[in-house]
Amino acid sequence: MPDAAARLPTGGTEEGAPAPSPGQTAAPVQAVPVDEVVRLRSPAYVRLLLLAALIGVPISAAAYFFLQLVEALQHWVYGDLPRGLGFATTPMWWPLPVLAVAGVLVGLTIRHLPGGGGHSPVDGFAAGAEPAPIDLPGVLFAALASLSLGAVLGPEAPLIALGAGLGVCAARLAHQDAPKPVSAVMAAAGGFAAISALLGSPIIGAFLLMEASGLGGATLGLVLLPGLLAAGIGSLIFVGLNAMTGLGKASLALPGLPPFDHPDIVQFGWALVIGVCAAVLGTVIRRFAVVLRPRVEHRLLLLTPVAGLAVGGLAVAYAATTGGEASDVLFSGESAMGPLLQNSAGYSVGALLMLLACKALAYSLSLASFRGGPVFPAMFLGAAGGLAMSHLPGLPLVAGVAMGIGAMCVVMLKLPLTSVLLATLLLFADGLAVMPLVIVAVVVAHVVAARLGPAQAVPTG
Repeated sequence: MPDAAARLPTGGTEEGAPAPSPGQTAAPVQAVPVDEVVRLRSPAYVRLLLLAALIGVPISAAAYFFLQLVEALQHWVYGDLPRGLGFATTPMWWPLPVLAVAGVLVGLTIRHLPGGGGHSPVDGFAAGAEPAPIDLPGVLFAALASLSLGAVLGPEAPLIALGAGLGVCAARLAHQDAPKPVSAVMAAAGGFAAISALLGSPIIGAFLLMEASGLGGATLGLVLLPGLLAAGIGSLIFVGLNAMTGLGKASLALPGLPPFDHPDIVQFGWALVIGVCAAVLGTVIRRFAVVLRPRVEHRLLLLTPVAGLAVGGLAVAYAATTGGEASDVLFSGESAMGPLLQNSAGYSVGALLMLLACKALAYSLSLASFRGGPVFPAMFLGAAGGLAMSHLPGLPLVAGVAMGIGAMCVVMLKLPLTSVLLATLLLFADGLAVMPLVIVAVVVAHVVAARLGPAQAVPTG
């Protein structure tokens, strides 16, 4: 494929417009630079868009079946397997050996397969080189072992790696010597397609990838249209596969919440409190994971299973002390968040605080030791924390949950815009009403977390 980026000029004015004379300001009607116009008219860019549309179909299908496989393995390991071994119900101690096995599998994958099983989730989302195709088996196997067997991580990071890697493969198949910009655009489009429906809306996934990678200027213009096209097609593929297979919708949803009218001054006060609390909790989670990770990596095959045992022990402790399900602590929290909010009356404040403590510590251990994404556990912790605080005067449930989700996400992801969108677009009609509160909580949490984090050198110009 020709290099679509290399053929585009880097400056100029709208076609047909006279150049301004020295000292003269260009006319304000000029809204589109000539390089953008030429790019959109370029046959090479049109071919790039077509390739992005084509790869959106198989990549989103692969992402869909990966999510379904993770869910099927979770049900088999924690439901069918113990019953097949003769237990009437899943024993309370069951997570202990399962997560120890998960630690062994992940440790072996990181040690022996190319790519180290993907990047460590402690690092969050950051710009970097697209994964090489040879790394994808290790990424997928480590993610399957982590997510299916109970680690407290989400599927978004492995899916982005899967989509980016397949996008690079598509670029190389289309042209053996595909230029670097074309491979980069295809990697981004593959990532867009892979998480197009995972977060409830392709727009949220697109914002996450753009904000995390720091895209802007000409690079954003080059990547945005192919990425959005791939994401839109990916969402349609998810919908079609749901209808064809009957396997169910593999995406986040928060239905059945009580209506929310409008914010008031008391709720804005709670936004400040929730922002500070989330900053403290998220900083503790991240600091512990950062301290623990090098120790685990130093003795990978021994300490990864030990971390798995610790995560399983936290789930057992929660179930034993509260009578709740161990699954509240295990896994990403993606599918548990809806039932938690719908059955909120069945959780006492003490049970919610125990859930927060066990889930937060299990999340930190998983960040340091396993492979997956950081988004959904942060959302679950924010929702549980907001639910617990909604028992206090002047804080409605919907407002507390929305502010908790946004504040915890921004502390763990460091993506303010994405955090606001995650906390509001998933609440349907209530999201617009609660958005001002979420914005305040997100800004406060982001600033306080930056103050609590390690000091960094500031460039002096």
